[in-house]
Amino acid sequence: MSDNQTSTPPLSDLYSRHSSKWRRFDADVLPLHVAEMDFEIAEPIRDLIIDFTKRSDLGYLGPVPEVAKAFEGFAKRHWDWQIDPSQLKIATDVGVAAVEFLRANLHPGDRVVVTTPVYSGFFEWLKELRIEPFDVPLITGNHEYRLDLEGFERAFQAGHLTVLLCNPHNPVGRVFSREELTALAELAQRYGATVISDEIHAPLSVEKFVPYLSCGPAAEATGVCITSSSKSFNLAGLKAAFLLTQGPEMAAKTAKMPIGTHWRSSILGAFAMAEAFTSCDTWLATTVETIHENAKHLLAELERLLPEVTSHIPESGYLAWLDITNLGLTSEEIFTKAKVALVPGPDMGGENYKNFARINIGTSRAIITEGLTRIANSR
Repeated sequence: MSDNQTSTPPLSDLYSRHSSKWRRFDADVLPLHVAEMDFEIAEPIRDLIIDFTKRSDLGYLGPVPEVAKAFEGFAKRHWDWQIDPSQLKIATDVGVAAVEFLRANLHPGDRVVVTTPVYSGFFEWLKELRIEPFDVPLITGNHEYRLDLEGFERAFQAGHLTVLLCNPHNPVGRVFSREELTALAELAQRYGATVISDEIHAPLSVEKFVPYLSCGPAAEATGVCITSSSKSFNLAGLKAAFLLTQGPEMAAKTAKMPIGTHWRSSILGAFAMAEAFTSCDTWLATTVETIHENAKHLLAELERLLPEVTSHIPESGYLAWLDITNLGLTSEEIFTKAKVALVPGPDMGGENYKNFARINIGTSRAIITEGLTRIANSR
C-alpha cells in the first residue's frame, strides 16, 4: 500500500473529475457538500476495475456469492458479528434498496419514522413513494446526540411501525450504543415494527461500530440492514449495495422486492464491493485515521478562523455538523458570498436546523482551511 493512499490531488485536478461534486457548480465554488471523498481509491479495487476492463468483462451482473462471503469476513473481523450470508440481497445502491423495500411493504400515505437532523436523501426516498416522514428527533445537548426511545414508543403506539434509522448517523456522526439499539429493537418487537438500518458509513467508525442486527433476537426479528462499500471506499459511481436480514420474518419482507434490484446493479460495483471488504483493511484503517485527524484540524481551524462556529469530532464518517447560529451568515449566504457549498441544515429536517450546516472533511486539510478562510473573509 502506498504511503500517499489518502493524498488529495490539487484542486485543479479535482475540478477535472466527472462526478456531481465537481460538476454541479461553477469552478469558483469550493464543493464541500456531497458525501464523497477526494482520496485515491484503494489499489486492489483499482487493479480489479482495470482487469475487468482489459478482459472486456463488462456484462450484466449475474450470481455474485463473492459479496456475501467478503462481507461475512469483514463483519467478523471488524465487529465480531456473524452474518447469515444466505440472506444477503444485492441492490443498485442504498437508496434503491430502501425505496424498493418500502415500496414492497408499505403503501402511499403510510408514515415512516425518521430521526432528524438526518440525511436529506431519506426525505426524497419517501417523497418518491408518497410516504410521509414522522419525526422523532434526536435528543441533543452540547453536541451530544442520542435516540429518543420514548419518542419511538409514542410513534409505534400511533401506528407508525417502520423506522428508517441512520446508523452511524449522518450528519451528526454518532455511532449508537448497543444499549440504545437493543432497547429500540425490543420496542420494535413489542409493537410489531420494522427497523431499516442504513449502515453505509459503518466501516469508517473510529470506535467499534454496533450493527443493529447484532443486538440479539429482537433485532434479528425486526431489522434489515442496507449498506454498501460506496461511502467508505469511495465507490458511489459503481452502483452496488445490498440488503441483509438475519431471520425469517425480515427475509420474508425482502422476498417481496422485485428481482430487478439485483439485475439493475453493476458488475463492476458488485465485484469492487467484494474486493473492498476482502482486501482493503489497511487502506481503510489509514483512511479512518486521516479523517479523524482532519476532524481535529477542522476544530482547530474553526477556533482560529471562525470561533463563533462550533462542531464536534464525528464518531464515524467524514461529515461534520456545524452550528452556525452566531456566524451571521446562513448556509445559503455562505454559498453566495464565500463560494463554499455546504449542505444546508434545513435539508436535514426543516427549519429547526436553519442554524446548522454539514461540511465534508474527506479531503485535504488545505482544502478544509481554504473553505473556512473563504467563509471568514466573507462576513
